[in-house]
Amino acid sequence: MRDVTPPSPARDVATSNGRRTLAEEIAVALTYQGSTHAVMMASPTDLEEFAIGFSLSEGFITKTTDIESLEILPHPHGIEARLWLTAPRAAAMAARRRKMIGPVGCGLCGIDSLDAALRPLPNRSATAFMVSDRALLRAALALRGMQPLQDATRAVHAAAFIAPEGQILCLREDVGRHNALDKLIGALLDAGTDPANGAIMMTSRLSVDMIQKTAMAGTPVLCAVSAPTALAVEQAARAGITLACLAGPEKNRLDVFSCARRIITKAPDED
Repeated sequence: MRDVTPPSPARDVATSNGRRTLAEEIAVALTYQGSTHAVMMASPTDLEEFAIGFSLSEGFITKTTDIESLEILPHPHGIEARLWLTAPRAAAMAARRRKMIGPVGCGLCGIDSLDAALRPLPNRSATAFMVSDRALLRAALALRGMQPLQDATRAVHAAAFIAPEGQILCLREDVGRHNALDKLIGALLDAGTDPANGAIMMTSRLSVDMIQKTAMAGTPVLCAVSAPTALAVEQAARAGITLACLAGPEKNRLDVFSCARRIITKAPDED
């Protein structure tokens, strides 16, 4: 975070000259086997977890032991996350290699074929996890008070991992919603937490790339404060993922778009 003093306001504009904390945004290069694969604009925090989560959601690894070494190194123009994978995973990565420059608002920039945009996803229909609508609503309410970077800057997204009872077990923030999700996935893997035993809640809209990352992680429920796209609903249904969002003027209702069997409906007095 960085504190700055805004310039003097234009005449007749109702504003102030007080100091303001801004979110940091920095170029992070992800390199594998000595070659740069992607450059993402991200918040310069939790970058090891970001590299792990990105590697899993891209299908380059399936577990942390697929990474032989991981270094976070300063660079004159940003930061490099340098990874070396085991030989089998390096070969698998080469089969799905893509180069992209990914600004914070786009998660599929620069892919080299249309097929890669809608790649086949693992099907999570058999995952037994279930959660009540009241638990997800409680988690959403708690989420608002657990985002220090957002409170300070009003400019970042959060991704949280939710237990069946609604507790927030892990949360990560970033200027990019995709990065926040990758950081969360990486944090879960690094801690040895099975992503299949909880739900993910996002503070952003749900587009198809968020479905892809969730499916790759193995999490069966994805919920957000904003509505999904039509393609996201279609892909979630195909991948066996329960997709939901907060709805209503007070965000006190849950709309479920796919695999609704995992959401247990409870009255407020049943908790």
